[in-house]
Amino acid sequence: MFKHNIIYSFKLLIKNKVLIFWTLFFPLILATFFHLAFSNISDSEKLNIIDIAIIENELLDNNSYFKESFVYLSSSNENQLFDTIFTTEEDAKELLTNNEIVGYIVLNGDGPSLVVKNSDINTTILKYVIEEINQNSIIINNTLESSVNQNTTINDISNQIISYLSSSNISITDQSSDNVDYMMLPFYSLVAMTALYGGILGVAMINYFLANMSSVGKRVSVSPTKKSILILSGVIASYIIQLLGISLLMFYTSVILNINYGSNVFLVFLLGLVGSLAGLSFGIAVSSLFKVNEDTKTGIIISVTMLGCFLSGMMISSLKYIIDKYIPIVNLFNPASMITDGLYSLYCYDNFNKYWFDIMSLLIFSLLLILLSITSLRRQKYDSI
Repeated sequence: MFKHNIIYSFKLLIKNKVLIFWTLFFPLILATFFHLAFSNISDSEKLNIIDIAIIENELLDNNSYFKESFVYLSSSNENQLFDTIFTTEEDAKELLTNNEIVGYIVLNGDGPSLVVKNSDINTTILKYVIEEINQNSIIINNTLESSVNQNTTINDISNQIISYLSSSNISITDQSSDNVDYMMLPFYSLVAMTALYGGILGVAMINYFLANMSSVGKRVSVSPTKKSILILSGVIASYIIQLLGISLLMFYTSVILNINYGSNVFLVFLLGLVGSLAGLSFGIAVSSLFKVNEDTKTGIIISVTMLGCFLSGMMISSLKYIIDKYIPIVNLFNPASMITDGLYSLYCYDNFNKYWFDIMSLLIFSLLLILLSITSLRRQKYDSI
């Protein structure tokens, strides 16, 4: 009988076209738009190898830390930032005139000077690197002297140089596919939105069993079957549909749109499952506590969900960090933020403490809403149907 009730509830929900659109297909449409919008932004923000020239002279030969820094930054590895040509000043001027290089560097008695034709992001990066190398000249020079005394190789010296450059926050291209940039935050918020849209299923399911909301509810109220059994079967059926929605979104974004969720795909999916439970619990609570029609309840679910996703960075990625900095209590009680925080923590932290904290927060959030809903449903009585 219980299995029959689950199947019946599943069929009842799956036939609701509006319900299926919001829970299964709307997230896919948003994912497509996000991909079209943010993929171009990500491509435009990728740093290309910068073509530069350095004038060969006696000062350059005597300034080993400066020369070795650019040799390393121009070598073919994951840290390559420049494509450097060591040449004469006449040839460098000709290359700059023909736009074959961004600029060239000349070492003189006052230090390095940069000659460029135009001012853009590449020249800004080049200028910043030159300044950083110059500021760290004493430290790097001491490191080089120590390394030479220990008879280490030039590669060892270069590695020590780059470690100093990195510690000074010089931007170096990182081509590792495991790193996640801030442009992933909208997709994390989309996972949160899809999970929380399970609230729409919760509203519909509870309304089916309320005598004042539907004809099905009238029959349920006079049937010998326990209301708790019917509601539990409805919750399970709703959760199954919600899991289909999360699975479909993960498949579509990772396989079709090539969104990289990293190596912890199972943990991403697990957070989606727990988030779906939170969304479903929220829908049940709204349907149980608010004495309004179904359209209004659905509007509440969509409005609150979209507001939560907005605050968690779906539309403006930096907004989440602004809220975390100035009014952190907002995101502390925002389930969408709990989901995005959990997803982002998989890539930003060395351990999973923050991830499991968000999992537990979502479970507690769900439990509190379910207990509140049960209390409300038990008190509902009807003088006549």
